[in-house]
Amino acid sequence: MLGGFVLVVGPSGSGKDTLLQLARQELAPSPQFVFPRRLVTRSSSVWEEHDSIDHAAFEKGMVEGEFTLAWRAHGHGYAIPGPCLSQTAEGRIVVCNVSRTVVEPAREQLPNVSVVEITAPREVLAARLAGRGRGDDADLGARLERSREMPPLKVDLSIMNDQTPQDGARRLVEFLYRKAGVPHEI
Repeated sequence: MLGGFVLVVGPSGSGKDTLLQLARQELAPSPQFVFPRRLVTRSSSVWEEHDSIDHAAFEKGMVEGEFTLAWRAHGHGYAIPGPCLSQTAEGRIVVCNVSRTVVEPAREQLPNVSVVEITAPREVLAARLAGRGRGDDADLGARLERSREMPPLKVDLSIMNDQTPQDGARRLVEFLYRKAGVPHEI
């Protein structure tokens, strides 16, 4: 059984966390799939589930190599916990929401990396971001512009998340089953 990583990327407001939550629920009976909670240097919210870490602990973790992946974006530190690498060695598929900026380093450092891009039309992204009302978000216009400025990325699956969340999650789950080599019909 071949383990590996599925890195989920896309602009803020594309619905990554929603699709990941639905996929995690669907795949909960299968121990082959791991959905680690990110560590972020801000409080968790209904829009983004994660474990909070303070800036000092994040910096210490970076220096001491405690994270599988770590990056900074939007004025915050983000990390994927260290045990994820050993889980792939056990044949498990680790599925995580990451920044596009860490995809290439991840491909160089981690085993069997696949990338899923989740996106939505600009007007949908803008409406979703505005609806969050999260005070520590960077300027919404800048966040939308940032996604346009990112260089193209080679992805294994692109999901246009402008229909129901269940439609997008179904496509993600199908991809994960294929990645794991598990026959499954949805």
